[in-house]
Amino acid sequence: MNDRSNAANAAEMMITMTGVEKWYGAFQALHDIDMTVRKGEKIVLCGPSGSGKSTLIRCINHLEPYEKGEIRVGGLLLGHQSKTIDAVRREVGMVFQQFNLFPHLTVLQNCMLAPMKALGLGKAEAEARARQLLERVKIAEQAEKYPAQLSGGQQQRVAIARALCMRPKVMLFDEPTSALDPEMVKEVLDTMIDLAREGMTMICVTHEMGFARQVADRVIFMASGAIVEEASPGEFFSNPKHERTRKFLGEILGRH
Repeated sequence: MNDRSNAANAAEMMITMTGVEKWYGAFQALHDIDMTVRKGEKIVLCGPSGSGKSTLIRCINHLEPYEKGEIRVGGLLLGHQSKTIDAVRREVGMVFQQFNLFPHLTVLQNCMLAPMKALGLGKAEAEARARQLLERVKIAEQAEKYPAQLSGGQQQRVAIARALCMRPKVMLFDEPTSALDPEMVKEVLDTMIDLAREGMTMICVTHEMGFARQVADRVIFMASGAIVEEASPGEFFSNPKHERTRKFLGEILGRH
C-alpha cells in the first residue's frame, strides 16, 4: 500500500483501539481490545451483562481511564493529559442509560449549556442550534418544559439532542433504551435510526437486535472483557461462529 493510500485510510479511521486493557483493582475488565471504526460506520456492541461493553465505550472518551494499549479518536492519541481528553470529548457525544439531564434547567437550557461553556457560543447562537436539534429529534414543542414534565422516551431524545448540540463526529450510546418502558423504546430507536441514515459515526451498546439488523455495519460480540466475534449483521445472526455467540443469541432472541 502506497503512502497516499495509507493517508487516505488514516483519514477514514475515526477510532482505533490497539491492545487496550483495563483493570478495576485485581479484576481485568478489558482484555487486549483491538477495534477500528471508520468515518460513518455504525457499530453495535452486544454481549451478556458484565462483558465489558460499557467499559469499552467509556474508555473512548476517557470516562474510564485505561491502563494499557492505545486509543486514537479522529487522529488524536487519547492519553491522560486533560487538554487531549477535553479535545476528544468535544468530538465524541455520549448518551447514557439514565438521561442525566439537569432537573433545574428547561429542555432548551439543558441543550444550550455545553455549547456556551465548552465551545464559547453566544446565547443566541446556542439557542438557535438547540432549537434546530430539538426539531431534528422531533421534540421542539417541549423546549420550555423541565425534564420531570417529560416521559422517559422524551427525556432520552432531549439527551440525544443535547449531545448533538456539540456537533460531535462520533456518537456513543450506552444501552439508551434499557431504562425505558417498552412503548417508549421505539421513539428513541427511530431517532437513532434517523441519525444513522444521516451518516453519523455511531457505536451503540444495546440488546435491541432488531436495531442491530437494521442499522449496524458490523456487530461486535463481547464476553468476559474480550471481543469474541465480529461480523456483518447478516453473517452474525445467520451464521455465528463462536459457541458463546450462539448461546447469547439463543437466549436473547428467545425472549422476543
